[in-house]
This record gives sequence, structure tokens and C-alpha cells, in this order.
Amino acid sequence: MAKDGGPDWNGLLKWSLAHGDGTNPPRALSEEDRKWFMEAMQANTVDVVKRMKEITQVMRTPEDVLESQGVTPENIEEMLDELQEHVESIDMANDLHSIGGLDPLLGYLKNSHAGIRAKAAEVVSTIVQNNPKGQQLVMESNGLEPLLTNFKSDPSTSARTKALGAISSLIRHNQPGISAFRLGNGYSGLKDALGSDDARLQRKALNLIQYLLHNNKADRSVATELGFPKLMMHLTSSDDSLVREAALSGLLELAQDKTSGNTLPDQDKLKDILKSRIEGISTMDADDLHAAREERQLVDSLWKECYNEPSSLREKGLVVLPGEDAPQQPPPDVAGKMFEPPLRAWAAARPAPKDDSDSGNEKKDAPPLLLGPGPTSNSN
Repeated sequence: MAKDGGPDWNGLLKWSLAHGDGTNPPRALSEEDRKWFMEAMQANTVDVVKRMKEITQVMRTPEDVLESQGVTPENIEEMLDELQEHVESIDMANDLHSIGGLDPLLGYLKNSHAGIRAKAAEVVSTIVQNNPKGQQLVMESNGLEPLLTNFKSDPSTSARTKALGAISSLIRHNQPGISAFRLGNGYSGLKDALGSDDARLQRKALNLIQYLLHNNKADRSVATELGFPKLMMHLTSSDDSLVREAALSGLLELAQDKTSGNTLPDQDKLKDILKSRIEGISTMDADDLHAAREERQLVDSLWKECYNEPSSLREKGLVVLPGEDAPQQPPPDVAGKMFEPPLRAWAAARPAPKDDSDSGNEKKDAPPLLLGPGPTSNSN
């Protein structure tokens, strides 16, 4: 095994090469070789579970006890960074509940430090993303309630944004979660988010709104009553290109609703807004035009949907530029085939934070120093 307690990857590689180069049939393993190989492959699993139990012990420790032992909020955030890496494996994400770590993690959503609240929401988002079992466990632990509270009223914009990201992952393809979101007055929170000054919060809100409206047609009347169309019209002039695209997508989703005869309000104002966007697009250079491909297509589609005619972008040849007819296919997911979870989570480095990360601090290489033994069992 490696000195740091992880698997001896170099040793495993040498062992693999020594026992087969792909040209000869594999030979039978000796009992000693088999034992060494199994121990090497299983050791990291045991270490991860052990580490998650240690983190769980820290999360269960009262805040004043941690402070008395010299643990800072920054230490806790680093610890949650490590936990997030572990729960990227769905198996480990679901195991967190089994070892008693989910409830104290959700408790961190109510922590007095905004950075810890934000980081805890980020870990929850990782647990529930594309994980129906994880969604169920968080819902059964009443995890949506503190997320909604933080999203709607947290004084920290970072914590609000991270809470919304976790909510979005929690309720996608999760009908009970969507129903609970409605009952928790989540749509009013989305309205407030659209009116904020933070582009990241606006983007996340717009993306969730489009998902909800696309999958729940009855909610379109609610969105109209709350004034979403007017807010989206305003955001189509945002300086943030992704906000503009998301706002246009939301308007197009509403405009395509023909079931009840509804139309977008302020059609004349919308036409003026789209004309302004067309003028802006017409003055773009080649690089900006390629970057704005989605926006160009959305403006044209929305114009056609609302006014039953193609936009002037089409006349100018700016809807689809030469060479854009066939969208490029993404490269094959070689890594996904070679490193299935949980091996992928162990062997691959964690991706760099996305551009909507709320912290500019670089991640430390060394794991956070955890505590010694926590409070004794008789402390209760």
C-alpha cells in the first residue's frame, strides 16, 4: 500500500503487467497473489468509509466543542470539500445515510456561518444529483425545508445560490419533491431570485423555472400570475449572455403554451426588446456571433412563435452561420467506460470548480486535520 494509506496504484499496475500483456492467456493466480490483489483493491473502500465516519463524528460534535478544540469554520468547509469528493460515488452518497452522516450534514444548512451553509448545500446537491435513492433519503430527512429557507431568506447570496442548486437537483424527476417545492412557496422564491442583482442566482432560477414549466404545464398560469414573463423580458437585456439565453428560453416555453389560449403579455414591448437584441446581434463580430449561436436561434424562434413570421435575423443569414448546420458531436465518454463508480471517484482527480463557484479560494492539497476523539457518549 502507498504511504498515504491509499491504494498502491503503481504496484497494481506492475502486478497487472507482470500477469498479462494481452498476448498470452491469463495464468491461474496463486492464493498469495489473489489475497494481495483483493486487499489492494478493497483497502481504499475501507478507508473512504472510515474517513466518512470520522467526518460524521465531527459533524455531530457541537459547535462550541469544536471551537474549544481550535477548529475554525474554514476547517469545516475544507472537511466538507473532502466529503463532497467521497459522495461523488453514488454508492458512497447513499452510504452516508447508513453511517448516520446525512442528518448532521443537513444540520449544517442551519449553521451560523454562511460558508458552511453554502458548502453543506453543495454536498447535498452532489448526493442527490441523478440519484433517486439519494433524493428519497434527503426528502425523508426533511432536507428540502432548510434548503428552501436558505434559498428564500439567507442573507448570503452565496448560500442562497448553493441552496437553489441543491433544490434543483433534489426535485428534478422527483414528483414528490416538486409538489413539496410548490407547497413551500418555492415559486415566490424564484420570483425574488429573478429580481436579484446576482447573475449566478438568476441563471439557476431561470433554468429551474424552464424545467418546471416544461414538465408541469399547469404551472404556467402560476408563472404568469407571478409576473415571470415581465421579469424574463427584463433579463433578456442582461449583460450576462447565459442569463439572456435562459430568459429567452423561458419566454419561448411560455409562448408555446397553446392549450389555454394564453399569450405572453406586453407583446409590443416584447417586440421592441427582440428588435433591440437583433440590432445587438447584427453588430457582433464573427467570434461573438459563434458564441451567441443559442441566443440567435432563440430570438428567431421566439419572434416566429409570437408574430407568426421569421425574424430579420433569418433575412440577414444570422440564424445559422456557415459551418453551423450540423452541431458537433461530443467526444465519446472513454473515461466513463473505463472508470465506472466507485473506481472513477477514487482514481480521477476532482474537476475544477465551475464558473459559478462562490469562492475564489484555491483548494488545499492536504486534507483538513480532523479532531481527536469527539465528546464522550455520556455527554448527553
